Amino acid sequence: MRKFKGFQKGVNLGGWISQYDINTEEHFNTFITKADIERIAGWGLDHVRLPIDYEVIMEEDDSFKEKGFSYIDNAIKWCKECGLNIILDVHKTKGYMFDTNAVPDPDLFFKEKALQDSFITLWKEIAARYGKYSEFVAFELLNEVVNKDFTLVWNQISKRAITEIRKIAPDSFIIVGGTCYNSAACVQDLDAPYDGKIVYNFHCYEPLIFTHQSAYWVENMPSDFHISYPETVGEFRAAGENIGQATMGALYMDSIKSDDKGAVLFERLFESAVSYAEKMNVPLYCGEYGVIDQAPLPDTVRWFEDIHSVFEKYGIGRAVWNYKQKDFGIVDAHYADIADRLVENL
Repeated sequence: MRKFKGFQKGVNLGGWISQYDINTEEHFNTFITKADIERIAGWGLDHVRLPIDYEVIMEEDDSFKEKGFSYIDNAIKWCKECGLNIILDVHKTKGYMFDTNAVPDPDLFFKEKALQDSFITLWKEIAARYGKYSEFVAFELLNEVVNKDFTLVWNQISKRAITEIRKIAPDSFIIVGGTCYNSAACVQDLDAPYDGKIVYNFHCYEPLIFTHQSAYWVENMPSDFHISYPETVGEFRAAGENIGQATMGALYMDSIKSDDKGAVLFERLFESAVSYAEKMNVPLYCGEYGVIDQAPLPDTVRWFEDIHSVFEKYGIGRAVWNYKQKDFGIVDAHYADIADRLVENL
């Protein structure tokens, strides 16, 4: 399978100009600095993924905020100086975000041309500003489309966005993910690549019941729930019988067997995505994966070792979620005892 060269080992910068808790200039100026980028480069990684919420750089009338773009400019400058590549990921666009509670009607984006036009306007501006850095800056169209019912519409929106970006930035890599929160199983629903610089994207937090144990935002998840890794799929299913979201989806796919465990589970989860990417001769990339800071530390290390072994087997590029905070921050105090092993594995 083709590799996404220069984007094999990375980390997300979530919480800075996307999903931020404090909307102040002080936050934007201090949450991530050049020292953080130097630290990441020192780990031996080759890139960062920078999630961006449209409100930081775009007004509601579709005009642009120069101050917001200055944060992206700094990130690109620091990455260039430190020898890192960077992905610009639109994490939230007008009318849509993967957190369906964050917008009045998350399906509206896929139905209203005006919202889609705004999305195209946003990407034309990003392409105009950063397409000249195609040797180390890549573009990710949109984070985690949720509703599988909009697969066809999302492919149409993606094609339109790529067509407009290509008029301005012909050489930039463009990353496209499928539905169901960028599920690996939905990669096969993406259109054939429009050119040789398209990358297929998926995310992996499976088994969700382990990686999101005690997570306050998971439906019916007890705040004191804990579970070990590795367990068999059957054991994970049984433990999650009363935890709705944690037992939905991937662990119940026909290809997943109840006795699957450890790296075998990731092999099964990625199987269709790997097959489709190979067929289409498109690089495959995992833009997010990680373990919540509520999980047992030794088990967290085992999870990372297993998923990384499968990434390496197939040459899948990846970026861990998250550099700091957001309940997954690998530099946070919770991970101190295993930080060296985590970084070694990245």
